[in-house]
Amino acid sequence: MPPYLTPVKPVRRIRYLIFMKDVLILALTTFGGPQVHLAMLYERFVKKRRYLTESELMELNALCQILPGPTSTQTITAVGFKIGGPNLAYITLLIWVLPAVSIMTAVGMGMYYLEQHNLSLRFARFIQPMAVGFLIVAGYRIGQKVIKDQISLALAITAALVAYVFRSPVMTPIVIVAGGLITALTYQKHERMEKKPLKIQWANFFLWAGVFIGAAGLGAITQSLPVRLFENFYRNGSLVFGGGQVLTPMLYNEFVAFKHYLTREEFLSGLGLVQALPGPTFCFASYIGALSMRHSGWSGQFWGSFVSTAGIFLPGTFLIYFVYRFWEQLKRYRVVRASLDGVNAASSGLTAAAAIALFEPMAPYWPSVAVVLITMGILFFTRIPPVVIVICGLLAGVVL
Repeated sequence: MPPYLTPVKPVRRIRYLIFMKDVLILALTTFGGPQVHLAMLYERFVKKRRYLTESELMELNALCQILPGPTSTQTITAVGFKIGGPNLAYITLLIWVLPAVSIMTAVGMGMYYLEQHNLSLRFARFIQPMAVGFLIVAGYRIGQKVIKDQISLALAITAALVAYVFRSPVMTPIVIVAGGLITALTYQKHERMEKKPLKIQWANFFLWAGVFIGAAGLGAITQSLPVRLFENFYRNGSLVFGGGQVLTPMLYNEFVAFKHYLTREEFLSGLGLVQALPGPTFCFASYIGALSMRHSGWSGQFWGSFVSTAGIFLPGTFLIYFVYRFWEQLKRYRVVRASLDGVNAASSGLTAAAAIALFEPMAPYWPSVAVVLITMGILFFTRIPPVVIVICGLLAGVVL
């Protein structure tokens, strides 16, 4: 067949459709956080479909780990970008987040409905201490990975103390940036790599920065709650390193301790329930957004969920589009690699502070303490998936 008659586009279109079906399957079946997500991406994208090699997948995942935002979401979006460019990447992002976002939005609306009709929420009473158990274990495991020396240990402890004493969302970016700057000074410990000139395409960076500044300015001028919600989540999504566990203290400080959009019980119930869902834990933002606009009716709750979801996921998407194009050159700079140590150490400290703040009110009540300890024991010493633990907690709440 002559080259001009070769059906290239139909074949490519079929390949894209198969890829999108695979993304949907993953969105409905991937429980357990970034580590489990990566294993399932490997099984489906590398071993089964051969969309890319193992080394290519691991490199993309490493890149996403050093960027702010949801690691699993950025990785799967980057795979879509590699296969079919930016359009397929955006569709990939939408398919990946839609199931969990839909469920958490419905949960947020349902929670408010129960409260309005004075229906008991006692069925979720075990979920709240279980969420604290999940957070403590996640913080411990993050610390094991990122605390490598006395400097990182000191940074983690300092970050925890500062975040615990000064419970303001303003402190979060300060702590993270300070941690990165401190360890950047130790760059000489890192291996020197041959550098190549950086060839940077700035469009997506300016898009990210433009939305960041524009949303902050528009929110300050209009004082519109949907705009401010978008700005709040966009800012948090631009500053969080380390995944959903690190995002938790940022959201708690912002929306519970500082702005009082949610009660502590509502926050913990949503945090526990999101552990039982497939897909990205960043979809917790959808739940918070819906409850934050509870007094605006069903349409307002949906709108709150939408702007919050867009706010939390867009920064990481813009940044992966931006950095992906010159990652090979950037990772050769020792200062960049060194700064990540401090960012990660500070993030682990923030997680510890959030776990302490959430556990404090439970400490006088031995049943809550027992649930926290049992949850931690199950996570540490068994392979029972979080979804099973959460379902058992809900069933126990209904029966007892």
